[in-house]
Amino acid sequence: MVRFKGWIWWLLFCLLWLLSGCQEPTPSSSSSGYKQTKATMRAYTVRGVTYTPVQVQTGQTMYGISSWYGKDFHGKKTSNGEAYNMYARTAAHKTWPMNTIVRVTNLQNGHSTVVRINDRGPFVAGRVIDCSYLAGKELGLDKSGVAKVKLEVLGNAKTLKRPIVKTKAPVAIKPPKRGNFYVIQLGAFHYFSGAKRLEAEYRRLPKAVRIKEEKPLYRVWVVGFSSRAEAEVFQKRHHLERATIMKR
Repeated sequence: MVRFKGWIWWLLFCLLWLLSGCQEPTPSSSSSGYKQTKATMRAYTVRGVTYTPVQVQTGQTMYGISSWYGKDFHGKKTSNGEAYNMYARTAAHKTWPMNTIVRVTNLQNGHSTVVRINDRGPFVAGRVIDCSYLAGKELGLDKSGVAKVKLEVLGNAKTLKRPIVKTKAPVAIKPPKRGNFYVIQLGAFHYFSGAKRLEAEYRRLPKAVRIKEEKPLYRVWVVGFSSRAEAEVFQKRHHLERATIMKR
């Protein structure tokens, strides 16, 4: 009887050993070969549209409309965590990698500048890049608001041997003063949600539509007019008779 029990235990031991040998090992993070994607290269969704960042190659080009953003965003965080500096040659692009160095050429006046991608946007149909104030001024966007441009990839800031993008503000450049240009106010709201809905309604206009917070109101502006006459022509052309032209 004792031998019979011992034989049974030996059989059970063999069966358990065989079963454990047939199981697949659980892969660990170090042995699976999976490389985690950086946060800035993950797909993201804005206003119901999903954008998927892509890798680029030196010499790659893109054509479209460029806009610019200035003092309303100065000091605020960009998509890669940096503080936006309106005096640095930087820009926002929807899908190109952060730190991509890009030559931007204004096809309407021939002016060009070199920028580093450090933000996401602009989320307006047809627009391919949103330049900093300094870069926009060099392209002439401070006068026209938007322009047709060519983008050319020069490389990546971390791999280029010689830095070609200056990060310090030139002494000669000053922020735009109130009264230097005009805006068309589409509406003013006590709640951001109302301003956001109106901004979305007019975002297909050929000039930038911005939300300006001036407590206790959120104002929705069409920006980029160098004179009242220019704003009036735009207002009539796009049937914005209910809007108000204002100095900034």
